[in-house]
Amino acid sequence: MKFIPLSSPDIRQADIDAVTEVLMSGMLVQGINVNKFEDSFCRVTGSKSAIAVSNGTATMHLALIALGIGKGDEVIVPAFSYIATANVVELVGATPVFVDIDLATFNIDVSKIEHNISKKTKAIIPVHEFGLACDIEKVMHIANKYNLHVIEDAACALGATQNNKSVGTFGTFGSFSFHPRKAISSGEGGIVSVQDSILDRKIRILRNHGIEYVDGSMEFVEAGFNYRMTDFQAALVASQMTRFNEILTTKRSLVDGYYSLINCNRVSLPTVPYDRPHTWQTFHVLINESINRDKLIQAMKDNGIGTNYGAQCIPAQKYYYKKYRLNSGEDYPNAWKAYKTGLALPIYEKLNSGQIEYISEIINKLTK
Repeated sequence: MKFIPLSSPDIRQADIDAVTEVLMSGMLVQGINVNKFEDSFCRVTGSKSAIAVSNGTATMHLALIALGIGKGDEVIVPAFSYIATANVVELVGATPVFVDIDLATFNIDVSKIEHNISKKTKAIIPVHEFGLACDIEKVMHIANKYNLHVIEDAACALGATQNNKSVGTFGTFGSFSFHPRKAISSGEGGIVSVQDSILDRKIRILRNHGIEYVDGSMEFVEAGFNYRMTDFQAALVASQMTRFNEILTTKRSLVDGYYSLINCNRVSLPTVPYDRPHTWQTFHVLINESINRDKLIQAMKDNGIGTNYGAQCIPAQKYYYKKYRLNSGEDYPNAWKAYKTGLALPIYEKLNSGQIEYISEIINKLTK
């Protein structure tokens, strides 16, 4: 069987045609296609506004700056996520305060948030990990109780909901990514959903070098960034957005195959709460500690299957360990276990049921 990569974006002829049209127009930077994509995103998610930017990390960076969060402030983040979730806090001079996760869902353990709130806490960045909404309703209850902002890291979770409301629309901001491992991709790219008109204006100014148009004249009113999305990137991701529901349906069908075919008791499959349908950016399993996960990754590769660990235990990474000297194994045992025993299996639109059957057969064989 041909090698099965961990991820492979499904770029179709219609997507290529959409990009080609923009390239032939000569209007390549932020323009009409960015505006159209922002509008379509709002229709899909129900967000009041959305601002397309150069990547998913930029969305959270802009959100923190727009809120005035910086030196001396603290921001609560899960201990298990992609490292960008904490990096943006560091980049504005604030301090990330790590909270352990719920091992069943890989999302922040909401019961541990309040214990970590201090007088310095200004915001919470809950992550909707691997495409599953965290218990964002409970996060919002806590945030409202302590007058905290919420920046939802929904990088993996376009289409995820809790009780039929889209992630990214609960908090002050929602952060989404269109990296090639996401359900729809512009290569690099992101979008920030905003529910407040004043903050919306602030983000739009910061995105484009701090420019504001006053009486038809361009004025530099902020020290901004070049965080714009190009028009051809917007055309690429907007084209895929038209079949987004089809993509989610396909992935959920493939995941059903994993649940029915992976039957080794040394592999723990993910849990999906009743009120939060999963979008399956990643199918992340836990391997029994008696199995060497890294050797298993190599063995899967030898059998023609690309796998990897799913996310980082952030306080265990060199930069954070050296700066904060946290004991990940004791302080964040679930994040540590998810990091050291987690395994991401291929799950994307271009896979077929035969490949899912083969992957399941191999992992059953290698972990028995």
